[in-house]
Amino acid sequence: MNGLKKYTVVVVGMGKRGLHHATHFKANPRFQVVGICDIDPARLEAAAAKLGGPETGSDAAALARKLKPDIFCFTTLPHLRTPMVKAGIEAGARLIAFEKPVSLTSLELFTLRDLIQKTGVKVVVSHQHRYGVHYRKVKDIVDSGALGRVHTVYGTATGWMTHMLSHLVDYTCWFNGYTGATWAMAQASGRAKLADNHPSPDYIAGFVQFANGVRGIYECGAGAPDQPEVGKWWGKCRMGAQGTDGFVEVLTNGGWRAVTKTGGYQSGEGAMNYDLDMPPYIQEMADWLDDDRKAHPCNWKHASLGAEIMFALQRSAAEGGQVALPLVAGADEQAMLKSRVPDRPVLVSCDQNKKEFGLA
Repeated sequence: MNGLKKYTVVVVGMGKRGLHHATHFKANPRFQVVGICDIDPARLEAAAAKLGGPETGSDAAALARKLKPDIFCFTTLPHLRTPMVKAGIEAGARLIAFEKPVSLTSLELFTLRDLIQKTGVKVVVSHQHRYGVHYRKVKDIVDSGALGRVHTVYGTATGWMTHMLSHLVDYTCWFNGYTGATWAMAQASGRAKLADNHPSPDYIAGFVQFANGVRGIYECGAGAPDQPEVGKWWGKCRMGAQGTDGFVEVLTNGGWRAVTKTGGYQSGEGAMNYDLDMPPYIQEMADWLDDDRKAHPCNWKHASLGAEIMFALQRSAAEGGQVALPLVAGADEQAMLKSRVPDRPVLVSCDQNKKEFGLA
């Protein structure tokens, strides 16, 4: 390690994503996983055996207070964001890392923002798909100027909103240099997934106006277009950018493709792969702790920009009309959607969506 500090880590939640995080922290010599937490004893015991026997517990806050880790990482369900962030702060963690979405409501987003600003804790939100070779290729083409003046960014996913819209918005904001937005407008349909543990309308679609004139277009859920060239249902996600001289887009599980004025048609392979995407995502946490100037690409500022866009889309879907950005006050967008989305079945874009949304 050439004398560099080794950072201690506590990981809360030993499901699939928590184990991904803990495994890759353990594999990186800059980190030591000192504690793991889960409310399922069997799952906790199995994870501890794979991770070299860190201290275990079922109470995340108590474990964090005892171990006082440099990094507090949690991968719990989205309704637990605020208590988990508080647990990390109260334990003195220097960096808190957690799964998207940032929060379920803008009320909670603003609560978290105040906590983070008050304490100065570093925050990383897991939009790690960006490390895929196909995502990075698309970003390189956008940055090269080969598209001319970029006027549109877009993202679609057949997965429902609280799972997938955060990814679509974050990566397209990345393509657009994380420029702020000025307004959003959307529609929503279908109530089946409002009862899910990632509560969402079955389908939401809308537009975003960015301050630099770029237009964002998003569709998420049962009515979003199929990507028949992608076999994995959760990987049917398409994000891209269009300009005066061409376009480029990435499919989460289907590579990338572009047409430009000077380069003609180009394409390449790539698919979401945690074993490839997680190591750089984890390493850049150490880089940021080493040097404040090396902000993690998945930092709080970037993630909260995308979260506000998501909430503006939801408010518009619930109340109609355009919603100005940035938001000036918090609201409970979940309650708004549950009270306003019409009680009639969603219309789907492909037969596979019928099964996933309980219509088969």
